[in-house]
Parts: sequence; C-alpha cells; structure tokens
Amino acid sequence: MELSTHAAPKPAARQSSSLPLLSLTVGAFAIGMTEFVIMGILPNVAQDLHVSISAAGQLITMYALGVAVGAPILTVLTHRIPQKQLLCFLMGLFILGNAISVVAPTYAVLMGARMLTALTHGTFFGVGAVIASSLVPPAKRAGAVSMMMAGLTISNIIGVPLGTFIGQHLGWRASFGTISLMGVVTLIGIMLFIPRLKQEKSAGIVQQIAALANRRLQLFLVIAVLGNAGLFAVFTYITPLLVQVTGFAEHSVTWILVLFGCGVTIGNMIGGKLADWKLMPTIIGIYAVICLMLTIFAFTVHSPVAAVITIFLWGAASFAVFPGMQVRIMGLAQSAPALASTTSHSAGNLGNATGAFIGGAVITHLSLTSLPWVGATLVGLALLLSVVCLLADRKHEAASSASAAAARH
Repeated sequence: MELSTHAAPKPAARQSSSLPLLSLTVGAFAIGMTEFVIMGILPNVAQDLHVSISAAGQLITMYALGVAVGAPILTVLTHRIPQKQLLCFLMGLFILGNAISVVAPTYAVLMGARMLTALTHGTFFGVGAVIASSLVPPAKRAGAVSMMMAGLTISNIIGVPLGTFIGQHLGWRASFGTISLMGVVTLIGIMLFIPRLKQEKSAGIVQQIAALANRRLQLFLVIAVLGNAGLFAVFTYITPLLVQVTGFAEHSVTWILVLFGCGVTIGNMIGGKLADWKLMPTIIGIYAVICLMLTIFAFTVHSPVAAVITIFLWGAASFAVFPGMQVRIMGLAQSAPALASTTSHSAGNLGNATGAFIGGAVITHLSLTSLPWVGATLVGLALLLSVVCLLADRKHEAASSASAAAARH
C-alpha cells in the first residue's frame, strides 16, 4: 500500500506541483481524445464493422451512459484504494479499453471496450481533481483543477483533429492505438511524479453515499445539469446552425470549432483564477455572461463575423464556470470529495444528453433559430439557482456567527 505515515512538508509539495499537475493534464487530454475522436471517424468505423451510421453513433451514447452511471459506482467500490494507486489502476483500465478497441473484431466488442474506458473517465477526473487541489495551497485549488481540466479542453483543439487525421489516413484502429500510447505516457507520469499523499481515513460506502444527501450539494448538481443542458442544446446542433442559418460552407465549420476550442481553453484557465478569488460570485457572474452570450447569439447567428465572435466568447464563458463548480461541489461533500467530484461529471454528462434531446425537440417543433433562446433559458435557470445558493450560504454563515457569538456570552 502506498501510504506515508506523515504528510509531505507543505513547501515541498507546493514547489513540486507542476509535474504532478502536468501528468494529470496529459491524462485528461488522452481521456478527452478517446471520448470525442469517435465523432470524426464514425463513418470509417461503421463501414469497417458493417453497421449503420446510427448504430455506430450509439458508441457515443453508451460512452456517455458509462460515465454518467458507472463512474460513481466505480468510485464507491474503489474508495479504500490509495489515490495514487487508484489513478494507476484507472489508467491501466484506460489503456486496456483502448487496446481492445484497436483489435476489436466486432461492433459488440468495440462497444464493450468503449464502456470500459468510460468507467475510467469520471473517476479519473473525480480523483484527479481531489489530488490536484491537494497539491497547492487552498487559495489556488480552483486554478489547479482548471490546469488539469485544460487537458480535456485542449484535446478538442489538437487531439480530436489529430486523431481524426490519423484515423482517416491509417485506419480508425490507429487512432485508438495512439490514445493507448498516450495512456502509457500518463501512467508513467503518475508513477514518477504524483507524490505519496497522506491517505485520510476513508469513509465507508454508506457514509459516502450519505454525503450526497446534502441538499445544497444536490442543488449544485442540478445547476450542473442545467448549465450543461444549456450548452449542449445549442452546441450539439452548431453545424446546421452555422451552415443553414449563418451561411457558412460546411468545411468552414471545422475552423470555427477550433476557435471555439481556443475560447474554451482560455476561459477554463481564467475561470479557475477567478474562482480562487471569489468562488460563488464568479459562478454567478459567469452564468450571467453565458446567458447574455446565448441571447446575443440569437441575433448574431445571422451575421458570419458577429456569429464567430459570439461563439468564441460563448465557449470561453461556458467552460470558465467548470473549475469553480468542481471546487464548490467537493467542498460541499468533505467526507467524500472524490465521489462528489465524480458525481459532478455524471451530472454534466446527464446535462449533455438532456441538452441534446431538448435541442432536437426544439428543432422538430420550433426552429433552428430558437436554439439560442432555449439554451439561454436553461442557463438562466442555473443562474437563478446559483443566486438561491449564495443567499442560503449567507444565511447559514449569519446563523453560525450568531450561534458562535451567543456561545461566547
């Protein structure tokens, strides 16, 4: 067991945080690549395995389901494993899942391999966020989480286009082979650079699940669902919006999505810094900006230049909120931070699926141009609940202060 009897001295931990954080970032990059690269090589997979495009698309759906349902279960079952060993175990599963994908002879085997890698997704980010926040002083926790999450956002800019290029020129199996190699690099980085952190006394399964019964935590998970639903109600259908409404050629959309990814990466880093400064005001302020951006997009979607500018700013704002949300959710479940962090990723994936479903219904019953309005409404609900949480926090703090004052007298 990799348990140290004493915590590492704080100054040393702070000085050595860069390489451990980089290892987590590379892992996040690899996981983001394996999640999204399938979208670029879907026709190749369908043709090679002799299934329809819609059937191949279920490889994406089942992956999301694996993250949403399986990750919290895996986190609970592995809660007694020391964090460094758990990360090594998860990355081993990740490498195995992608290696099976490389040689998968049938659609069913590939589906199983995708679900195996999906199990590692949420738990890796959940445990990784806990480790990242423990490597730095408390005032820099959101920034550390945002650095790890940057791997996920950068994978959309570099990893997915690279994986798609490899898949289209060397075969789709080569894409998963590349991801497996990245997993090996991550595993080596974890083994070499993640320190032996002092393992806190692990709460039992019942206590961990009970930690999720916190009403304030549940409210934040609902906020995460609504925020992501607002994002994916629009983003899922961004290509038809830009082609049919704005008037872009289909090949131009790729570069617009790269620009969106740049905004996402910048916003993620800025959001982490802002959340370390003022957590709840940052979350509320960013949701307000997202709501405003989507409202503006309802008008700028008709103008190519204005639409591109709006999409960049919307991407930056949409992902700027994630580090703060992650830190807040972990703080509300101090007895089970890894499970809470993992559950937040499950809530996010539930929001992704919900948003895509709502967006499809809007297109069917209203129109493409109604999507930004619906997205703004969903994010507006997240904003409203965030304000409710802030007011509840202040009421709770006032009551605690009054009780402490009464106890002194």
